[in-house]
Amino acid sequence: MKVILRQNTEGLGQIGEVVDVKDGFARNFLIPRKLAYVALAGNIKALEEEKKTLSKKREQELAAAETLAAELERVSVTIPVQVGEEDRIFGSVTTQMISDALKEKGNEIDKRKIEIDEPIKALGIYSVSIKLHPSVSAKIKVWVVRE
Repeated sequence: MKVILRQNTEGLGQIGEVVDVKDGFARNFLIPRKLAYVALAGNIKALEEEKKTLSKKREQELAAAETLAAELERVSVTIPVQVGEEDRIFGSVTTQMISDALKEKGNEIDKRKIEIDEPIKALGIYSVSIKLHPSVSAKIKVWVVRE
């Protein structure tokens, strides 16, 4: 049976390819999981439309991420922490603390998107990157100060 792939499927092919698979594999696995369509003329047109809308959506997400990255480049956050001897902080500054500080400034960023290169365990100024999109990231300055 000839089917058109709707998603990249390992071992079969890429989106939009017409592949020949066994009837049972297509009817029982690929089609119910919406991984493929039966290769008919109408389905080929539907897949082309789906590709167009998906590419438009990706372009919009990329543009939004680039705008947010430009906005975040100008932001710096201050995180007050308790310190002990020799200005060593108790614990470390976490991504949740940075996310909360950004939320107070009006930028709601998920803590899982914040990437800290090495643990922040001392007072000072640090550069932290935020992964907004697979191809877009922004750097913000984090000021760690005494409480």
